[in-house]
Amino acid sequence: MTAPKIALAPLGRDGLDRVAHIAVHPEQEPFCGTIAGHFAADEPDCDFHVVTRDGRAVGFFKIGRAYAARFDFARPDELGLRGVMIDAAEQGRGTGKAAMRALGSYVAGLYPHAKALVLTVNEVNPVARAVYLDAGFVDTGAFHHGGRIGPQHILRLPLSTGPPGQPTS
Repeated sequence: MTAPKIALAPLGRDGLDRVAHIAVHPEQEPFCGTIAGHFAADEPDCDFHVVTRDGRAVGFFKIGRAYAARFDFARPDELGLRGVMIDAAEQGRGTGKAAMRALGSYVAGLYPHAKALVLTVNEVNPVARAVYLDAGFVDTGAFHHGGRIGPQHILRLPLSTGPPGQPTS
């Protein structure tokens, strides 16, 4: 049996029809929002991206290009990962883990100026935190206290922008 192909790709603001079917479990919505909510938000500094499994859209996330302007824990050369969603029917199949493991090289290729990807994950969401840590994100040990649900761990994924094996500054 062939392993499923997980891929990440940019998604234009006109791509709602491609991802409108994606929905998480209701108890997960406070953490990641809804597809309709993301498309309705006025966030010109956020880029949309789709996660596919064997060519079918099964996930969604946003990259915030002005994350440092919104959050003092982010540096000017860092991007923000936001609104990560894996469809409820797809959860538990390894898709989220595979997508997050592919994220670093994907983001570095699209945003070569960025030194790191930063996100916050709620303290009461240990499953998501474990997925991010497994994908190479590092817990900074600091917390963001401006979330709607409570304290959030601040995680950072260094991005390599040089040739493989070359350290970045």
